[in-house]
Amino acid sequence: MSAKPPRTLKTVTGAGGVSETYDLAVDPERSTLDTALQVAALAEAARIDALFTADLLSFGAQGAIGSQEPLVFVSALAAVTKRIGLIATVSSTFHHPYNLARLFGTLDHISNGRAAWNLVTSSLGEENFGPGGLPSPEERYARAAETLEVVNALWDSWQPGALTRGPDGRAVLDAAKVRPIDHTGRYFSVAGPLNIPPLPQRRPVQFQAGQSDAGRTLGARYAEVVFTSLPTLDVALDFTRKIRGQAEEFGRPAGLPLIFSSFHATYGATEEEARRLVRERHEAIDFERGRAQVADMLGGGVDLSEPPLDAPLPESLLPDVTTVNRRRGRVDIFTGYARQGYTLRELIIAAQDTGHWAVAGTPEQLADAVEERFRAGVLDVLMLGGLADPRQHDFAVNGLLHELRKRRIVGQDYAGPTLRQNLGLELPPDAG
Repeated sequence: MSAKPPRTLKTVTGAGGVSETYDLAVDPERSTLDTALQVAALAEAARIDALFTADLLSFGAQGAIGSQEPLVFVSALAAVTKRIGLIATVSSTFHHPYNLARLFGTLDHISNGRAAWNLVTSSLGEENFGPGGLPSPEERYARAAETLEVVNALWDSWQPGALTRGPDGRAVLDAAKVRPIDHTGRYFSVAGPLNIPPLPQRRPVQFQAGQSDAGRTLGARYAEVVFTSLPTLDVALDFTRKIRGQAEEFGRPAGLPLIFSSFHATYGATEEEARRLVRERHEAIDFERGRAQVADMLGGGVDLSEPPLDAPLPESLLPDVTTVNRRRGRVDIFTGYARQGYTLRELIIAAQDTGHWAVAGTPEQLADAVEERFRAGVLDVLMLGGLADPRQHDFAVNGLLHELRKRRIVGQDYAGPTLRQNLGLELPPDAG
């Protein structure tokens, strides 16, 4: 038996700009895929492990995050890339599991095993999907759990040996080994089996975003990678301990799920330059508009138009997290900040990073921060941004990534053709 390779940090970048999508849409000479094509080429050349698409299902004051349907978007990128993974964010609240199984299964096929699903339960967009309003977080996560049970059963409905290569090189189907799943549950009735061939990865890699109690339980039970907002090392240690403990109770292998953090990096050629860039960004904040941003971070049900900027928020304005129907994990972070004594001005500054991990410094200093979390076991997958900007690309790839590779924290090349191999994840068990 060969020795297991040493643990390395995996890397992901956004598949394309957000605001750029609107700029591209008004240019008759360019496709709205153009920025993503540039990013994909740069990311694959840098041996970044995967491209990530975010999504929201409604239009807000500044447009929609993602701006385009993620599965269609990454499917287009599959044709112009060879090794980099393709992560699409899709809601389980507003999609049927049979369609999800077919969509992600098809993406896995056309990309030769590079598909991943980032499951979200949605905190916005219910007005576009019929009457009834947004279900409670508990209801959304219960539906998500059943969705995953159905989707996984459909992917497993092709038994080993159901499809083989005949003497003439063509496929030979043993239909007796393609079995219905006959699922009847609270939300879905699905006979199955799936009507596309068995997938290159057996199942696409399962990402999941959400860090409320219900979200953490779902991730502990099903996710292979969890995407979280972990602004401090202490928060990261607490979250990782809880979710890995729950995963162990579910009988899952040690080390699952992998912890995936966004990294809001401010790069400087010197420490002084990085500090100056942070200071200039803070000076440019519209603090009156920022009141609404903090209200959103607190769940949207609080009026912050009157409190003074340079005083802490009174306890009476802080919501009971269990009564909030949207993004409870984010609410938990910002109520925590408020109870630590952050002033409203400080909360507005923190809201610019929406609760994510933010670090400023030289590439070497940022590498120190990344290494600290990696060595502490609370960081397995790192989100890097800004590759479409030449300066940011230089700092991220030739600075931070180069430094992390020197320290043998990030690998030098792709481990194999599939995203599972590149993330160091085992194949799911054979369907029995």
